[in-house]
Amino acid sequence: GEILCVCERDGKRFYCSTMVLLQYLSQRYHGDHVSLTGQGSPRVRGLSFREGDIASSYNIQRRSAITCPGNSCLWPKSVDGFVYVPYIISPQYVYHHIVKITIEIGMLDIFLETCVKFVPRSHETNYLDIQPGFGCWSFLGMTEGPQPLSLQSPGCMWSGIVSHELMHALGFVHEQSRSDRDRHVSIIWENIMKGQKHNFKKYQTNNLNTVYDYGSIMHYGRYAFSEDGGPTIIPKPDPNTPIGQRDGPSVLDIQKINLLYECGT
Repeated sequence: GEILCVCERDGKRFYCSTMVLLQYLSQRYHGDHVSLTGQGSPRVRGLSFREGDIASSYNIQRRSAITCPGNSCLWPKSVDGFVYVPYIISPQYVYHHIVKITIEIGMLDIFLETCVKFVPRSHETNYLDIQPGFGCWSFLGMTEGPQPLSLQSPGCMWSGIVSHELMHALGFVHEQSRSDRDRHVSIIWENIMKGQKHNFKKYQTNNLNTVYDYGSIMHYGRYAFSEDGGPTIIPKPDPNTPIGQRDGPSVLDIQKINLLYECGT
């Protein structure tokens, strides 16, 4: 049977499933995904990771954030104005129908407000191959051929985490990696886990003329990669500004997708 844990909320203790516990930890301590390695980033043979969950092959030069030559890493736009992103969901998932619903909700949260449509693959060469891999991770933008996107179950089975990884696949890095991040957040380097400081690099990004979004689904949580439970990211000027939500794409997240893919034009 399912393993139950003792959880606490508002001073009250109750039994909860491991899925509920993992979802809580995901939002509270990483704002991204729960690492089961204890080191903050997944470990997959043949791949390296930046920012915790953006994959790249060792033999492929890492792309700059939201920029690529001739928009080659963007999914192509169809003549009807939509951007079709084919996908398959691995049959290896346990409780496949529940997993499918969760993933489709994460897709729907993007589709309903943008011109990006996620469609089951028929014959397309380039497509997302959604797998129950180790951790939650994605490549940045479109790559060639079948493109792995890992959503481990149960730890990644949260529609907001699905949307987060899909936005990586559409070409978006984490919000705190923006070129202008130092005006909006302070990185507390001494609180970051040993060997994980590279996840807090900032990049020369195309910010699409949008303001910094503390409420972005792409923003790390306050305690991401924390060594001892202290904060690793503090917003400014108001240090109490919430960051790291995984409920769904923010208004600005949707705006940025529409800008990057020129939806409505």
